Amino acid sequence: MKIAILGFGTVGSGVYEIAKTLKNIEVKKVLEKDLSKINIATDSYDEIINDKEIELVVECVGGLHPAYEFIMKALQNKKSVVSANKAVIAKYLDEFLKTSKENNVEFRFEASVGGGIPCLAGIQKIRRVENIDKFYGIFNGTSNFILDNMYRLENEFFTSLKTAQKLGYAEADPSADIDGYDVTNKVIISFALAYDGFIKNEFPYFTMKNITKEDILYFKKQGFVAKYIGEATTKGNEYEASVMLNLFPINALEANVLSNYNIITVQSYTMGEVKFYGQGAGKLPTANSIIQDILDIQTKISFNPISIEKKYIYSSNLFKHKYVIRSNEELKGNFERIDKDGNNFYYYTKEITQADLLKLVEEKDYLVVKLSEY
Repeated sequence: MKIAILGFGTVGSGVYEIAKTLKNIEVKKVLEKDLSKINIATDSYDEIINDKEIELVVECVGGLHPAYEFIMKALQNKKSVVSANKAVIAKYLDEFLKTSKENNVEFRFEASVGGGIPCLAGIQKIRRVENIDKFYGIFNGTSNFILDNMYRLENEFFTSLKTAQKLGYAEADPSADIDGYDVTNKVIISFALAYDGFIKNEFPYFTMKNITKEDILYFKKQGFVAKYIGEATTKGNEYEASVMLNLFPINALEANVLSNYNIITVQSYTMGEVKFYGQGAGKLPTANSIIQDILDIQTKISFNPISIEKKYIYSSNLFKHKYVIRSNEELKGNFERIDKDGNNFYYYTKEITQADLLKLVEEKDYLVVKLSEY
């Protein structure tokens, strides 16, 4: 199969590197502004679109635009597309699937969630047999590196963030990772495969940048480790989802996921809890997932047909959970427990709904942490 790669950065060059080792995949063109990077580079997308030998396009440019236009044009010209771009997939998945079906080609995106971890394939396999009750996990390696660094080395948040940036785990602008946008996108994509529905980012997502060294040390004394978690579940045609810090007991698997690793759990009746663990990003792990999608398209392997026709309504009153709210001022409310540590008050709520939580915190800059039930 002859393919084209759009973008020759970290992931694109990784795809090329692995493809070179395989006899049944040939990279014919690479879309790249810097033509000196590789001898098969072109700066003309039309050259790729008009090449009838190219059957598949790998989108590695990232962001929303021109990634959206590149993907749509490829599908409309009857070329399959593989992408790891969670931002564009979370926004336009319905259009991509519709257009691929109309043109009898494939749109695959395993690497968009969990990088090198085959969690989306795992979700599809489970769905062949039964419904999924819920999924949750550490979907973002950058946030996990920061929290792990804070916990083990007792560093401040921004010290840990700078270390992550120096090591290449965090971007110069880290907002997607630390404010929840990246995990939100991955929850939306995972939800599509788990529940056959395409939701939007109307559920709550809380930044993790409010957590301090003092918070980490306080929770450590209580026997907890903080992790940044995305999760979702359904009840009938309603769903609940969130992206926020969770507290896990120190012996929980999630509490012991170190550095930039991810762990994603899928729960169903006959399987119980299945955990997918590994590198959630990186050049070669992500490229490996892209290559796996290419090979599946080439050999016509499909774990479960993707359908996102079901309609779900977000409900903030579906389930009740316990939370911890940290503030340096006294809050009004009927709390289960209140601790004072230094200048901070830690308010432990009773079991309340997301709607109740949002009323408590409103738009204020409190630290909000869920007491994990897992």
